[in-house]
Amino acid sequence: MLQRIQTIYLLLATIISGGLWAYLPYGLDQNGLELFAIGNPFLLALFIGSAVLSFISIFLFRNRKLQFVLGRINILLNFILLGVFVYWSLTLPGGSDPMKGIGKFIPIISIVLLVMANKAIKKDEDLVKSVDRLR
Repeated sequence: MLQRIQTIYLLLATIISGGLWAYLPYGLDQNGLELFAIGNPFLLALFIGSAVLSFISIFLFRNRKLQFVLGRINILLNFILLGVFVYWSLTLPGGSDPMKGIGKFIPIISIVLLVMANKAIKKDEDLVKSVDRLR
């Protein structure tokens, strides 16, 4: 069933992780030029991996346990991405001014959406288990 609320959360996480990195810079270099994830293969792989996991999870509605596990893996992937951004903003020159790169907050938004999707998936799984007990 694709008409569940977690589908919307996962679709939003896919759009945010899969598209916003191309438009929002994550920082500035020494010359004051904006840095985008497309210039860094490691960041690009993490963003695309997160988007692909979210998109695959949308169509695993028949296997809620696997959908839940993929959601947790995706949350972990976004925490790694967030950790990379925090590390870079603390070690690179220029400090950690958030307005220098609003793209650093993409993983936070994605994590929130994935947590809400996992809560809805867990709620559905509990509902199915309670109905199976009654049979």
